[in-house]
Amino acid sequence: MEESQGDFLPSDVPESTSSNNCERNTSSAHSNRWSGFPGVKKRGHSSRSWIKIDQDGNVKILELDKAKIMRQCSLPSRDLRLLDPLFIYPSTILGREKAIVVSLEQIRCIITAEEVILMNSLDINVVQYKSELCKRLQAKKDQSDDLPFEFRALELALELTCMSLDVKVKELEMEIYPVLDELASSINTRNLERVRRLKGHLLTLTQRVQKVRDELEHLMDDDGDMAEMYLTEKKLRSEGNTPHEINPLTNFSGGTRQVSKSAPVSPIASTSGAPRLQRAFSSIVTASKQGSLTSSHGGDNIEQLEMLLEAYFVVIDHTLSKLLSLKEYIDDTEDLINIKLGNVQNHLIQFELLLTAATFVATLFAAVAGVFGMNFAASIFDYPSAFSWVLIITGAGCGLLYFSFLLYFKYKKIFPL
Repeated sequence: MEESQGDFLPSDVPESTSSNNCERNTSSAHSNRWSGFPGVKKRGHSSRSWIKIDQDGNVKILELDKAKIMRQCSLPSRDLRLLDPLFIYPSTILGREKAIVVSLEQIRCIITAEEVILMNSLDINVVQYKSELCKRLQAKKDQSDDLPFEFRALELALELTCMSLDVKVKELEMEIYPVLDELASSINTRNLERVRRLKGHLLTLTQRVQKVRDELEHLMDDDGDMAEMYLTEKKLRSEGNTPHEINPLTNFSGGTRQVSKSAPVSPIASTSGAPRLQRAFSSIVTASKQGSLTSSHGGDNIEQLEMLLEAYFVVIDHTLSKLLSLKEYIDDTEDLINIKLGNVQNHLIQFELLLTAATFVATLFAAVAGVFGMNFAASIFDYPSAFSWVLIITGAGCGLLYFSFLLYFKYKKIFPL
């Protein structure tokens, strides 16, 4: 029996080995199949190059993935899509719990209370924003500034965006005004095509400027959104509330025991028979109290951010007014061209009317000639001067008829004569 078992043992080992090889080949085939698609990436492992600028103006290049940024800045995934250069989104400024998401033209960054995380790009606006922000932070390191760090970073983004849009508007003005003047004096296909192309650029630029203006106006109209953007103040307040978190139910001030307004109700200390309801109700009350406390504490300081936004709102509104005036100038030029074309069309209609009347008169003359050209016997052919009299009478009648048409046109004021 032992010999029989020994005979069967070597044949069993290759079976298990072959089965393992089959499993490995299957897994490798699956991996090779998915690796054949270069665009397919594993979820959460795609990282990008970011520029990190701290409060002292120090720059550091980092490789961060989306999940790490979401954890660090407490941002949802939809906010990070605004920063993706592969997607085209309108200008947006979002205030979150720990960060401000800024997407203004090519400047797309995340501003926190301590640093700015900027998408690493070779765009001129991004490079200018990085260099200018570092220069201002290093210059104001030893100087006292009323604005917190996040507002200085936001101010620079707004400033560069407004300047960039204003420069584009000036370039468009310098290009479109001569073309419109040339089109008003000479209407041809080449000038019309140039105006059509420039008008498309004007509409696109107007939409971009209008979106930035609407975003600033929306922020200024909502005190809650502006209060959310005070990141430094919220950070200092959270650090100041750390001792209260240790003993949330009491707050000793001058020897008197006081209950903290933002302290959550402990479900353990509750004597109610429904701890879940008590816990849910206490969380709702706590959130509302914290929100009211934040708004009441930062209500006076909201004016600081509102003045900052209002200053750039005036700038972008002036840029938008220049675009609207440029559009009105294009509309006026189009109206002038339509008037000129209408005038030319009226002249053509008048000439066509005169030509039609002359054709009618000539047709009558030809009808008389056709009657006398028939082959029939008549006594008028016996007089040699009859042919001349027929020509004179027919010509005078046709001329009188044409002159009557002209008088009728003048009487009806179809065209001046």
